[in-house]
Amino acid sequence: MTQGKIKRYHLTMKNIINLQNYYLPEELEREIAVFVEYYNHQRYHESLDNLTPADVYFGRAQEALTRRQEIKQRTLEQMRLLHRQAATV
Repeated sequence: MTQGKIKRYHLTMKNIINLQNYYLPEELEREIAVFVEYYNHQRYHESLDNLTPADVYFGRAQEALTRRQEIKQRTLEQMRLLHRQAATV
């Protein structure tokens, strides 16, 4: 990981974490853990082909991209079918 990526990660965390006041260290630790979980497992990253870091790290990138392509194809087929049905009415 490059210095720029680390700085960007910390800036993103800071912007989210600073939105609340924490009165106990445990509250802050819990919120940081929630952020790390979100950042690594739910947030899509443009630089990773809109995958999560966990997908890339654990080798699920190709599976996720294939699944995404299949969903895209099904959606396009459904849209074409709806378009044809609307055109015949």
